[in-house]
Amino acid sequence: MRTLIIINDPPYGTERLYNALRLAHAIRKANEKAEVTAFLMADAVTAAKRGQKPPEGYYNVEIMLGRVIRGGGAVLLCGTCMDARGMLESEIIAGARRSTMDELAATTVAANRVLVF
Repeated sequence: MRTLIIINDPPYGTERLYNALRLAHAIRKANEKAEVTAFLMADAVTAAKRGQKPPEGYYNVEIMLGRVIRGGGAVLLCGTCMDARGMLESEIIAGARRSTMDELAATTVAANRVLVF
């Protein structure tokens, strides 16, 4: 089963990205053969910035994204969204990678489920 989770919200300030990553982990936990891809768009691309120091009392999405990657999932970042925010590939966490709208389209077509946060 292939699940694509498209995330648009910033890493902090709302809980959508946090809940999307919790769900990604839970899907993999429920079925270790499940393939999970998180595609970060818009302000969500900043969630994959390496070396985060979130405000006290907030979850750390860098750690949560790492958990998705270590669990065999993919974390893809919209390249256009990265450029708009001045993010460089050298700034993103290990295991995540820059992607394209064409790859998102192909991943969407291949997915059994698409969830949007």
